[in-house]
Amino acid sequence: MFVHKALFLDRDGIINVDHGYVHTIKDFQFTEGIFELASLFQSSGYTLFVITNQSGISRGYYKEEDFNILTEWMIEAFKQNDVKIEKVYYCPHLPNANCQCRKPNTGMIEQATSQYSIDLAHSWMIGDKQSDIDLAHNGHISNSIAIGDDGIQNATLHFKTIPECLEYLQENQGKIL
Repeated sequence: MFVHKALFLDRDGIINVDHGYVHTIKDFQFTEGIFELASLFQSSGYTLFVITNQSGISRGYYKEEDFNILTEWMIEAFKQNDVKIEKVYYCPHLPNANCQCRKPNTGMIEQATSQYSIDLAHSWMIGDKQSDIDLAHNGHISNSIAIGDDGIQNATLHFKTIPECLEYLQENQGKIL
């Protein structure tokens, strides 16, 4: 059985600029450098997944159908940039719902590992919130990258921006091989 190393990407704040509960194509702005960063991991043999909390669905800000339409459009934009997003996992629940899928709980990682043969010891999580980095630890993903806030603790690597992360990894590709 072939075991994949995976890159798990948060959506809001990593793939797109986080304007708060983004759910329409017109409000979706890709983060500078995200296609190149995803391509770098893909060319290094990683399978790409998106892991995202989407409580705007339970809050009634948008419907699951709206999320699905935007997700299909986002996946197609990656495809047009020669990057394949294998699957998008999302949690539609409120923070106080006590579900197992909301980050930093591991439900979405468990879904991914039940559907794909993933080597978590050689995988990465990229996020912009403490819950993303905590998910990496809770889900036994060995490596994590925090983008943005200096207050995020326990990440393997930390950068202010996606372009800064991309530049570092291009110069130090051995870190992700």
